[in-house]
Amino acid sequence: MQLNFDFFNKWVKDKLGIQLDAYKEKQMQRRIANIMESHNIKTLEAYAKLLERNADAKQEFLEHITINVTEFYRNRDLFEVFEKNLVALNKTFPRMKIWSAACSIGAEPYTLAMILQKNKINGAKIIATDIDRTILQKAKTAIYKPNELKNMPPAEKTEYFTKLSADQYQLKDNIKRQVMFKRHDLLKDRYEDKCHVIVCRNVTIYFKNEARDEVYRKFADALVPGGILFTGATETINFSEKFGLKKIDSFIYQKM
Repeated sequence: MQLNFDFFNKWVKDKLGIQLDAYKEKQMQRRIANIMESHNIKTLEAYAKLLERNADAKQEFLEHITINVTEFYRNRDLFEVFEKNLVALNKTFPRMKIWSAACSIGAEPYTLAMILQKNKINGAKIIATDIDRTILQKAKTAIYKPNELKNMPPAEKTEYFTKLSADQYQLKDNIKRQVMFKRHDLLKDRYEDKCHVIVCRNVTIYFKNEARDEVYRKFADALVPGGILFTGATETINFSEKFGLKKIDSFIYQKM
């Protein structure tokens, strides 16, 4: 099946404001072809018409391409290392600004809020952003499934969540109100500034090298000197010095 991705990339950019050509081509094209096959659609022109007239299909497409796979304390061992660095950083910056970029359903920024509370770090501001408005709404609702809490110790699960049913847990308000959510596109929107901590994990692996490097450059610009960037277990920043960053721990970089 020969698909006209030049047409579709332009259509998505014009109509949905998303730059598909910044993503790795084979991965993205395979994901789009799979979802088209599930609808028995043969051409990208026909798929574009479906997305234009059908809100559910459009939302399905957005969720499919933005890859909202996440959980609380994803890679718990890395979060334990990050926590030590965060506590040490707080001694230098008592009132931290923390940005959780590409936050998906909110598990990551809420994990950060729990770490702050556990370590009695007060006065920190957590901003969480994502490109998908529907996912952000789910994050604000803060109702989660057991598999999304699988890395949490039972005591923390009891402390921070209310069990609604066998497969639903509601995050308590004292954690929810520590996080402010808003929409943001890493590829085209203006970045936060004067951040002491940026957390962006398992996102840039889907970008082409040029787009990935531009994201890291902008993250470095968004950090104050001495601020830290926490990346995912699948992401290593090669030659981080060219962005003004130095590696200080596992998947943790500090602005020089």
